[in-house]
Amino acid sequence: MTLRNRVLANPRFQRWAASFPLTRPIARRRARELFDIVAGFVYSQILFACVRLRLFDLLSEGPQTADEVAKRLALPPDGARRLLRAAASLRLVESRGADCYALGELGAAMMGNSGITSMIEHHAMVYADLSDPVALLRGEAERHDLKDYWAYVGADAPASARDQAVGGYTDLMADSQQLIAGEVLDVYSLKDHRCLLDLGGGDGTFLVAAAKRWPHLRVILFDLPAVADRARARFEREGLADRATAVGGDVLRDPLPEGADLVSLVRVLHDHDDAVAQAIMVAARRGLPPGGTLMVAEPMSGTPGAEPIGDAYFGFYLLAMGSGRPRTPRELEQMLLVAEFDRVRAVSTRQPILTQLLLARRAG
Repeated sequence: MTLRNRVLANPRFQRWAASFPLTRPIARRRARELFDIVAGFVYSQILFACVRLRLFDLLSEGPQTADEVAKRLALPPDGARRLLRAAASLRLVESRGADCYALGELGAAMMGNSGITSMIEHHAMVYADLSDPVALLRGEAERHDLKDYWAYVGADAPASARDQAVGGYTDLMADSQQLIAGEVLDVYSLKDHRCLLDLGGGDGTFLVAAAKRWPHLRVILFDLPAVADRARARFEREGLADRATAVGGDVLRDPLPEGADLVSLVRVLHDHDDAVAQAIMVAARRGLPPGGTLMVAEPMSGTPGAEPIGDAYFGFYLLAMGSGRPRTPRELEQMLLVAEFDRVRAVSTRQPILTQLLLARRAG
């Protein structure tokens, strides 16, 4: 390994590899990969501009010339062309010749996922907190926008948070939760369960999807009181008030509702440091009868093919947020065993980049 790195760092070897026909494709690919890391922030800001200007919505109407785009987005013609060409290089839009552009394959994918759009808008706050990553790593960062945004982080009494404090992040999570719900519910059937208790379930998006897919299922949401109020209203709007309940409280301090044979933690544990995450698992165990099932669904560290999502993106996002860390399935399994669960097993999802799924049984 040391020899490999010494060779790769040698300028003479780099020049040779770039010119030798058999190694030239590899050298070019490595150079591109490295430059993509360097330019990543610029790429993300191009995407942010497209989202903020609603460029994809405009192009979904059909191909547009650069001048037409400039007029409709209130941009100078040169600015519109620069954005369109940049977006085309990222496959967000595509050139149709003669200064004309249409929606690209990645831009089209954006149109079908409001959760991605919401996260891109949210990233303005993330980038501000990451403006000095060294200070962040040393615990010396001056900005804490993310920590302030997620009202329960570091709060002495999170259950006292008011609606205005929880509204922003609850709406943000709801936008992407539908996609996560589909991933989970497509690979694990709830037909043999009677009652699902979702801890930290936000506005109830996951429970609404579960209840509509399995009409026999009773569902209970447990979250901070202000969040539970939002879920209760959502259940009413969805016509589920007869079998969907929302209860407000603090999972670490208050007793959980009774009657569930399945408890879910959907994108909850990775938001918390180890001690709190372990305590949440213990609380979930108390909310289940012997033999009951715990479901853990969240992005996990070390996911094959998506390693940067867990350890790079979520690793630094959660650091800026001030709470939590990405964990591998093995780390979560060990924590579940400590919390007196057994028969821990992983269930493959179609898109592990979005979420992985662990199931565990409450030991007798």
